[in-house]
Amino acid sequence: MRETLTALADLTRAHFFFVWPLLFCSGLALAFENYGGFSWELVGRAALIGLFGFEAGFVLNDYVDREYDRKDVNGSLTRYWRPFGERPIPAGKLSPRAAFAVFLILAGLAAALAATLPAPHNLYVLGIMGYSYLAEYFYQTRKRNQKIPLAQIVGRTDFALFPVAGYLVYGNPDATALLFFLFFYPWTLAHLGANDIADIENDRVRGMATIPSLTFGLTGSAPEDPTPVLYGMKGATAWVLGFSAVHAGMALVFALTLGPIAVAGFAAGLILLGAANYLILRGKTADAAMRALPLMHASLLVYAAAIIAGAVL
Repeated sequence: MRETLTALADLTRAHFFFVWPLLFCSGLALAFENYGGFSWELVGRAALIGLFGFEAGFVLNDYVDREYDRKDVNGSLTRYWRPFGERPIPAGKLSPRAAFAVFLILAGLAAALAATLPAPHNLYVLGIMGYSYLAEYFYQTRKRNQKIPLAQIVGRTDFALFPVAGYLVYGNPDATALLFFLFFYPWTLAHLGANDIADIENDRVRGMATIPSLTFGLTGSAPEDPTPVLYGMKGATAWVLGFSAVHAGMALVFALTLGPIAVAGFAAGLILLGAANYLILRGKTADAAMRALPLMHASLLVYAAAIIAGAVL
């Protein structure tokens, strides 16, 4: 029983569980502010939709990549993301069938709760859920063989739409929903680049075309040389810096529509993101990206808290 529980905790990245309801409900808080009204029952329902829905995405990620993950040679990122430091399917702690069943249960719970929302909000949320799982599957499979970062550009729309779905639990598609997406999408791409830099050793062994390993069809000085000549660590660092800069610009635009509390919170988040970029720029190594990731995740928490505080206070 203990082995199963630890495997499930690793599968769902359980120590990050509190982040997903908070991020999802930041969108809901904005909807309450824009459309009026408030309901603790709806907050609770939305928190569970966000929790179950996002955790299902984590499980889907592991299920789709289960054979490739067996090739891992560096466990640093795995230990960061998983409380007990293992990928449970390759480690033999959980069967692929059991993992897929967990995905179905979590996604089913999220969908069942979303279906109880009044129309058309239930359709908005269910539509984003369905799209997000398809986008995650596309990302996992497309990055195995690509010349341009299409998997990343399309795949991270799922994460960027997550708080927007929280907004649509109560609100409607409007300028705020669009601004939230445009604010968050560049952050997701910058974060993905940092994550890829941190995991470059494993991705090269897996043969994944991630940001630092993309070559646009080019190879190193010899066929056996895995060193990319176009993106590489410098290109991946530029990716992170570039999308962080775009995100900072959109953060200013978005924050000014939300008020002074959000402006202050976003400023704090951007300081954390700037520190993360500094670490990556200075080091241009997997270790540097590993040190930067907690700062990026802290910026996400600060953003969500600032949005909620600005809507409530």
